[in-house]
Amino acid sequence: METGAFIDEAGGVTLSGGVDPAPWWSFTKTVLAIAALRLVESGALSLSEPIAGARYDLRQLLRHEAGLPDYGSSPRYREDVAAAREPWPVERLLAEIEADRLRYEPGTGWAYSNIGYLEVARSIERAFGSPLAAALRQLVFAPAGLTTARLATTPADLTGVRMGSAGDYHPGWVYHGLVVGTVQDAARLLWTLMSDGLIGRDMRVAMLEGRSLPEHRSALHPDPAYGLGLMLSATDPMEHPLGHSGEGPGSRIAVYARGRKAAAVWTASPSKRVAETEVFRFLAE
Repeated sequence: METGAFIDEAGGVTLSGGVDPAPWWSFTKTVLAIAALRLVESGALSLSEPIAGARYDLRQLLRHEAGLPDYGSSPRYREDVAAAREPWPVERLLAEIEADRLRYEPGTGWAYSNIGYLEVARSIERAFGSPLAAALRQLVFAPAGLTTARLATTPADLTGVRMGSAGDYHPGWVYHGLVVGTVQDAARLLWTLMSDGLIGRDMRVAMLEGRSLPEHRSALHPDPAYGLGLMLSATDPMEHPLGHSGEGPGSRIAVYARGRKAAAVWTASPSKRVAETEVFRFLAE
C-alpha cells in the first residue's frame, strides 16, 4: 500500500494511490527548519548564538552537530511504543537518555538526534510566543498554501490518517512533533521552498550548507550530507535530490526535490527503500 504525489517543473501534480493524509515522520524536521529560519530572518532567532543555557547553537541543532543523544535506540522507549503505552513526560525522556550529557563538543561531530529537534521546536515556541501547532501553521503551512498539513498531538488527531499497521499509535512519542498531511502537500512544501518561496536567498544558501557524511554512503545516497533540516548531496546539492526521508511504526515517507521538480511517496511496505527509490526515479526523468 502506497500513495504518491509528483510535481513537474510547471507545478503540475500527478497523484497515485489516494489522497488520505499520512504521517510525515522525520520530514517534520524540514518543516521545523523552515519555521526556525523564517524566525532567523525576522530577527527573533539567531543561527550562531548559543541557545540560552546551552553550549550549542541553532545551526548545530538543525544540522545534528550539537552533541545531543537520540532516543530511537533506547530499548525501553521502543518497548513502550510497541506496547501502545502513553508517551513519557519530557522530563522522564531526557533523564532516561541522559540528555544533559553531550556526547561530543558541539560542532566537532555528527549524530542524528530527535532530541536536538525537540530543542528546535522549543526554540520556535519561545521565539514565536505560541504553541508549536500555531507557529507552524502561521510560519509554514499558510504561506506555502497547504490545506491539509497540521501538527498531530493526540491519537484523535490521527483519525483518518494512513498509519499502516500502527493504528493505535500516539503521536506524542515523536517529541519534536509529528506533522500529518497529504503527500501532495508534502511535495508542494518542498517545491515551494526550492522555487524561491518561504525563505530568502541567504537562508536557503545556509540551509544547503551540508556536513559531508561519507560514512553513510549507499546506492541511493553515494555522496550524502546533512544541511539545515535537509538530506542532500555534499557535491552540488541543487543538482541532486534533496529533502528528507522518515519512518515510524507501520510506514515510511520520502519527500525530495531536484531542480523544479518534487515528489513525495508514503508507503506501508516493509522494504525500507521503496519510497525513496520511486521518488528518485521520478526526479531523474
